Amino acid sequence: MAEALPIILDVDTGIDDALALALAVRSPAVDLRAVTTVAGNVGLPLTTENSRRVLAHLDATDVPVHKGFSRPLARPLHDAQHFHGRSGLGTLELPPATRPLDKPSAPEFLVEAILDAPGTITLVCVGPLTNLAAAIALEPELPGALKRLVIMGGSLGRGNVTPYAEFNIYVDPEAAAQVFAACPLTMVGLDVTERTILSRAAWEGLRETDTLTGRLVYGACEHSFLVRQDEGVQLHDPLAVGVALDPSFCTVKQGIVTVETVTAWCAGRTTLQERSDGPHAVCTDVDADRFLRVFFDTLGLGRAEG
Repeated sequence: MAEALPIILDVDTGIDDALALALAVRSPAVDLRAVTTVAGNVGLPLTTENSRRVLAHLDATDVPVHKGFSRPLARPLHDAQHFHGRSGLGTLELPPATRPLDKPSAPEFLVEAILDAPGTITLVCVGPLTNLAAAIALEPELPGALKRLVIMGGSLGRGNVTPYAEFNIYVDPEAAAQVFAACPLTMVGLDVTERTILSRAAWEGLRETDTLTGRLVYGACEHSFLVRQDEGVQLHDPLAVGVALDPSFCTVKQGIVTVETVTAWCAGRTTLQERSDGPHAVCTDVDADRFLRVFFDTLGLGRAEG
């Protein structure tokens, strides 16, 4: 059996971040070294507390949580409470976490952890890229010490905040521009994440679940199905964890991604210049059925039907 992959997960814990945390905790292929938090879906106090509560619910209190940036580098925070609910976890209520918050701050921790184990850590960022941009500013050699960087963000097509921009990149385009300029990475954007959907039928099949993980998935998605009346929950952040473990879930185009920061109405737009020797692998297609099977199997949820 292959050794588990050392992963640090950078999150702005809302609904799909909670599911990504569950996937990382439950996968035997993941050695979850730490979680770092950033403002995004909701403010930093909530993203941090949500992360700690989810880990505690999953009996993963041994995973350290490091608090990061409370706002983007150069802009006010644009959150997504309208989508994730005021708490960030919709209607899901979890007991407060009891483990003390870990030190140092997220950017400082990223520098220490990655440079202490060069070439071994896979960093998966599923929120705005503020923490990583700050870490690179602290230590410009950081990108070269990563084993791999996978981000959930961006789109080659239409955005989900504006016609041009995906949420994570839109919230802090300056940070994203710095990260793309400095790092080889895999971009798991809306082009693929919007095709990996937890259906209403599959969610309803979890109604009588008696496992901690099943209750988390059911409760975290309840807001989407019962309050927002959505017909599916897009598994944006879990797919990024999946691609970190198995790149074959997606097909990619190689090239150079640039992030728009100057033109206000296009802020956060990600544009790919295709080049076979480019540092950025941009996911363009996904085997959604296979990923959903792995997601359900790993979380012990039964069959991914519907």
